[in-house]
Amino acid sequence: MPTDVPRINISSASPYEDVIGFSRAVRIGPYVHVSGTTAIGEDGDLTGVEDVHEQAVQVLHNIETALAQAGATMADVVRTRIYLRNIDHWQRVAEAHSEAFGEIRPASTMIEVSRFVDPRMLVEIDADAYVAGPEGAA
Repeated sequence: MPTDVPRINISSASPYEDVIGFSRAVRIGPYVHVSGTTAIGEDGDLTGVEDVHEQAVQVLHNIETALAQAGATMADVVRTRIYLRNIDHWQRVAEAHSEAFGEIRPASTMIEVSRFVDPRMLVEIDADAYVAGPEGAA
């Protein structure tokens, strides 16, 4: 990729961005990478405490917001990775994922992890998108 392709860093309400030193999303050319995203609402607080489906819906909303700020849409998503604290909750998260991506059908992975930085977090999702067309041309 040419070195003159601008890098766009997208921030969010996550209090962890400055602490960890990351961006919610990064766009370089036609590629948008959305970091592992949790159910932190616009107010900076975790939503859906003890409700994995509600958290997943908020996570996907947060991803959609980051994509929009990067000039992309959910239809541009080509891959997601879903991390669950309890794999037994996979169906509730799958419902939310299907609502967001049912027709788009990105490649996806779902795995169980031992914990997140906040023990109230039940799900985290990251996404990669490819923006085709003149705006996404490298």
